[in-house]
Amino acid sequence: MEFSSSQVESTLLKAGALLTIMLATGWMARRGVRVNYTRKLNHVAIFFLPVAIDRQLNVATFADIEYLLTSSAIVTLSLLFFWEPIRSRFPPYQLMFEGFDRPEDRPYTLVWIFSQFVAGFMVMLPAIWYFGQIGLEGLILIPLLINAVGDGLAEPIGVRWGRHEYRTRALGTDRTYVRTLEGSGFILLTGLVIIALHASQFSGLQFALALAIVPLAMTLAEAFSPHTWDTPFLMAAGYGGLLLVMQF
Repeated sequence: MEFSSSQVESTLLKAGALLTIMLATGWMARRGVRVNYTRKLNHVAIFFLPVAIDRQLNVATFADIEYLLTSSAIVTLSLLFFWEPIRSRFPPYQLMFEGFDRPEDRPYTLVWIFSQFVAGFMVMLPAIWYFGQIGLEGLILIPLLINAVGDGLAEPIGVRWGRHEYRTRALGTDRTYVRTLEGSGFILLTGLVIIALHASQFSGLQFALALAIVPLAMTLAEAFSPHTWDTPFLMAAGYGGLLLVMQF
């Protein structure tokens, strides 16, 4: 397995950017910023920033499954540093952990995040690779942006302005957790805006179908997915919806 200098540069840049953001969100959480907000900043960074950096540096990765797998494995395995016996001995890791450790998720915080990352990448990576293989690179960022921006801000918006609540469960527990129609509605709105910004990638019929199918599919996926486990469902709905649209 051999990687180009641009791929190595991209990997180092992503690692530095993610470390900086996670340290910053941990610092914010310690100073009273709600973890519901800081956690979503990490969510946006981890699922969107790597692909955005690769695109910005023109790193040819979408058809390179080895690079995609290696990069994602590094991100996922790095979560093991937040295991309590390790982070308790290294203050920077404890600080970063506090940026996404919601009190209501304890003691499952790390288990749920780790499993969601694995499941999310299992859906996302084959989709990114396949879209690169069939010449649809211009659509790859659509589900990622809807997930990063829409889902990333859905919880903060729900916490701040949500009035119409509904409940969902988490994996492996009978606990229920609150979501709001206002937060879910923001995902729908974000999806419509992101599709509109990519209008040039579609024919007229495809654009109309994309507006009708993709934002709604991703909104419903988020609404009915288990607590903390929405990413794999969002990715499946987004890329599946786009693949369906491009058949017309």
